[in-house]
Amino acid sequence: MPMSRSRNVAILIFNDVEVLDFAGPFEVFSITGKRDNTHPFNVYTVAEASPVLARNQLSINPDYLLSDCPRPDLLIVPGGGGYHADGTPYGTRREINNQPLLDWIGQCAQDTEKLLSVCTGALLLAKIGLMEGKVATTHQGAIAQLTDMLSAEQVHPEARIADNDSIVLSGGISAGIDMSLYVVAKLLGLETAQETAQYMEYDWNYSQLKVVSD
Repeated sequence: MPMSRSRNVAILIFNDVEVLDFAGPFEVFSITGKRDNTHPFNVYTVAEASPVLARNQLSINPDYLLSDCPRPDLLIVPGGGGYHADGTPYGTRREINNQPLLDWIGQCAQDTEKLLSVCTGALLLAKIGLMEGKVATTHQGAIAQLTDMLSAEQVHPEARIADNDSIVLSGGISAGIDMSLYVVAKLLGLETAQETAQYMEYDWNYSQLKVVSD
């Protein structure tokens, strides 16, 4: 999609979000274009409330709330979370029952260029019903849950990236960096993605990525 302006990249955050899940993609999209002083992406965080306490109590002040967030061209839904010893859910396992948040993601998904998930963010996309007939992957610890929500034919535990064109999912935690560079390559070309990885001093090999496509 040709664009004369920077693409808006909204990164959703919530309590107990995994830090690298959102910080990795934030880094990739934020520094893309640094070498030639272009600004292809306008990256910002968005949350239901402020501040957000990520995993290990990292406090974050989101740029926007759901109510005033600029329309994203790309929306990234990270993961993180599980269950406390007493069975209380946290992170995505809690947000999967947060209907206002799910409604907001679903509304954004109607007109975003790309909807991206990292790790257990895939569970939220599945809960909304966005994954019907699509391929998926997630963190190895959530494969069984995602398979129960979708089907064994749809879920690919071995995949680093599951590419449905407008919806792209990645495996656990650090896979969000690989996916973000992969999306940069799709949007701006492989050379730009490689330059970004080199700038980050991140060892990234496009040809060796385990990608499954719809």
